[in-house]
Amino acid sequence: MQRRKTKSVRLGNISIGSDSEITVQSMLNIPSTKTEESVRQAVELEKAGCDIIRLAIPDMNAIQLIPAIKKEVAVPLVADIHFDYRLALEAAAAGIDKIRINPGNIGSDDRVKKVADECRKRNIPIRIGVNSGSLEKHILEKYGKPTPQALCDSALFHASLLEKFDFDNIVLSMKSSNVDFMVQAYELAAEQTDYPLHLGVTEAGTERMGIIKSSIGIGSLLLRGIGDTIRVSLTDSPVKEVYAAKDILKALGLNNSGVRFISCPTCGRTRINLIELANKAEEMLKNCKKNITVAIMGCIVNGPGEAREADIGIAGGDGVGLIFKKGEIIKKVPEDQLLSELLKEIEGM
Repeated sequence: MQRRKTKSVRLGNISIGSDSEITVQSMLNIPSTKTEESVRQAVELEKAGCDIIRLAIPDMNAIQLIPAIKKEVAVPLVADIHFDYRLALEAAAAGIDKIRINPGNIGSDDRVKKVADECRKRNIPIRIGVNSGSLEKHILEKYGKPTPQALCDSALFHASLLEKFDFDNIVLSMKSSNVDFMVQAYELAAEQTDYPLHLGVTEAGTERMGIIKSSIGIGSLLLRGIGDTIRVSLTDSPVKEVYAAKDILKALGLNNSGVRFISCPTCGRTRINLIELANKAEEMLKNCKKNITVAIMGCIVNGPGEAREADIGIAGGDGVGLIFKKGEIIKKVPEDQLLSELLKEIEGM
């Protein structure tokens, strides 16, 4: 698929934009008062493959999180700030890599200019993030209610407040819990600006429904070449957000780092506990960085034949299984040894 052409935004050791790979973001959900726990969660996110970590900065005390976390992880950090421009200035001074703030919410032009000047001086990008519940009064009056165009207009309005002070190191997001609204808003923005876009369905819900909604919204936009960085928002562990986001990218062929799984839904021919095997295999290989496709198949019919394009796989029999590579059977092993033998083969690849 052809990516929409955008500006490039640099933060820390990565770039966001059409000339770079799509990045995965998440956000700490530890209270900002708990520094050690926040640092520990940031380390977990980095290990899970998170590219960008956002943290809430609700007050001046929270600024101390920035150097504490940066000491332990190499992942770029984003300060999530609302209303108080002074927090943005202090976060910048503390070494933050990116700031999430809406210029229209921080007061006078003088305050906006101070933030723009400080971020320009330190080459810190700003993400403008609007959603259905935060639309400006004048935009609501124009459209009567939240609409996709209203979301797009709001994001561009906030950008214009920074552009007024010659600042365009900007990323935009227009999130909604309504998947259709979200998709339309980003499509409109993609037509009207070349700023990089941060995709997400806000308040998507708990793990099951949140992943479904995020996959539909984020995935449909990525298929159109729209989107440069993504977050799957879940009422759950942020580590699960990272794995879900990476899986969306893998499913679309946009991320070749790590294992891609093929597994059949099972049927009456299945004679081994394939569901358990598939779940265990996925868990055991979730941090494997090899660019391979692994098939977990229930029987000979759907094994080496239908999954012949897989780099390696297993096919079940009656208490036994076959291990195959590119459709060619290499060994037959008891069911209780299938996963251990599979892992040995993968380690040698």
